[in-house]
Amino acid sequence: MMKAVPAQVPVTEPMAYRVILSAGLLCGVLDITAAFISSGLRGASPTRVLQFIGAGWLGPDSFNGGLTSASLGLISHFLIALSASAVFYAASRKLNFLIEQAVISGILYGVAVYWFMNRIVVPLSAAPKLKFSVSSMVTGLIIHMICVGLPISLTIRWYSK
Repeated sequence: MMKAVPAQVPVTEPMAYRVILSAGLLCGVLDITAAFISSGLRGASPTRVLQFIGAGWLGPDSFNGGLTSASLGLISHFLIALSASAVFYAASRKLNFLIEQAVISGILYGVAVYWFMNRIVVPLSAAPKLKFSVSSMVTGLIIHMICVGLPISLTIRWYSK
């Protein structure tokens, strides 16, 4: 009598949610840490930074919302980071060069995310409009290249091996 051997399905790709979650959490932690540091150097507290993010939903009232509006900002921040990771992941399934050239793709993706956030998302939100400055733009671009695009692309490449 022969024993039935269970069929083993080779796992060639990790589940998408694990990849997106890993990339999004890493990106989110690095980005918010950079935001806390750069804003802190200008005198803003972490709570104020998170309230500004929450102001995208609540408008200026967010700054009177204490930890509640700061929590909304933190949740929103990580949802955005996870969304950016999901978009890159989906694109990388169709465009192999995003994985093969992860460093340059990540840097360029960071620029794209910065542009999308500052030209589409923030202007359409209820957040107060900030005065433009070249130094803020350069800082934002560098943060997005290093703390958003690269962690997403390199994490997704690592899981894709």
